[in-house]
Amino acid sequence: MASSTRTLWTRSPAAATRAFRPARQAVRPFHSYDHPPAPGPFIPVEQTILAAAYKHVPEHGFSQRALGLGARDAGYPDISPSVFADGPFSLITYHLVTQRTGLAARSRELFPEDAPGHRGVGAKVEALTWERLMGNRDVIHRWQEALAVMAQPSCVPTSVQELAKLSDEIWFLAGDKSVDSTWYTKRATLSMVYSTTELFMTNDTSHNFIDTNNFLRRRLDEVKSIGGVVGSFGQWAGFTLNAGVNVLRSKGLRI
Repeated sequence: MASSTRTLWTRSPAAATRAFRPARQAVRPFHSYDHPPAPGPFIPVEQTILAAAYKHVPEHGFSQRALGLGARDAGYPDISPSVFADGPFSLITYHLVTQRTGLAARSRELFPEDAPGHRGVGAKVEALTWERLMGNRDVIHRWQEALAVMAQPSCVPTSVQELAKLSDEIWFLAGDKSVDSTWYTKRATLSMVYSTTELFMTNDTSHNFIDTNNFLRRRLDEVKSIGGVVGSFGQWAGFTLNAGVNVLRSKGLRI
């Protein structure tokens, strides 16, 4: 993926949006619920190839092979995936971005405005987090491989930023409008809960991932009881890096 298109955006405050801003986009210096979403990180050709390649992920994983097949399906020469400087990580980023941005539409189905009774913010956060986890179900058997790629030093900044945006999106869609210091704590805590649950899910063989659902609920209950479990995205980065390294080692790599 070209460097000018690697950037991901968020509606979070300036402190959480410093890295990977493309020059062609204006910087928003404040958190706003009124601005329309920023353009996606992929140009049309990239979007077309990645969408086609994504269909091959269940069989071939987040791999150069999947990118090549996607290019062919989209009518481009087999060499076309070479335009993605990040290689398979571009395909992982595509998954992360499309699943995150798709939450808005799914939230309207989960929480129709005319439904009798309204869930509280906490219940909505849980429902949206579970909905996002279910977005991994078709590729979960490939996700440990993806986590290993995401844990590589060159990929960690974008991976951390995308997790930050996912947490922000979930709280935003749940109706959280806080602008005080808890803004950071809630998002950092949810990031840790989400990442640990996602890793648990990669080894879950229970029907409909019921064990993962119970794991998520326990982690969220712990957060409610102790008021938070993590204070910075740096802790999540360290956790994910260690998990990724362990996956790579399990595959025989000497690192």
